[in-house]
Amino acid sequence: MHLKGSHQFNAPAHQIFKMLMDADTLARITPGVSELEATGQDTYKAIANVKMGPVSGSFSGNLEVAEKHEPESFVLKIQQNSKIGNVAADVKIDLEETSSETTRLSFDGKARLSGLLARTGQRVLSGVANTLSKQFFKALEEELENLAHQPA
Repeated sequence: MHLKGSHQFNAPAHQIFKMLMDADTLARITPGVSELEATGQDTYKAIANVKMGPVSGSFSGNLEVAEKHEPESFVLKIQQNSKIGNVAADVKIDLEETSSETTRLSFDGKARLSGLLARTGQRVLSGVANTLSKQFFKALEEELENLAHQPA
């Protein structure tokens, strides 16, 4: 399954990059993630509960941040397993400053699904992926807004 999208943020790229490298922030803004625990340099154990159309499940596995080029880009390598199937994905994240105070975050990658997930159907899962990415972007916007309102 191909994953692709973008979103404009009212924040500089270095600020967004820093937030995305923080495990606590990432756990708060990623839909369904209940636990994100560092296991090494740029590697994490992740537990997520996700509902995908008619299918829902608890996933556990690994997340790795690779090919970091601060603050322009990085690659997320995801391996999640559950009773309803497995997900393996590599997603490139690009941060492009469109001005000194705005940044376009773009993502592009592929997810490989197995088990019941693979049989659920591309259209259903593409819709779920789209919904999850919108929730992620909204949560990141709220996190940026909260940060802007904190006293210096």
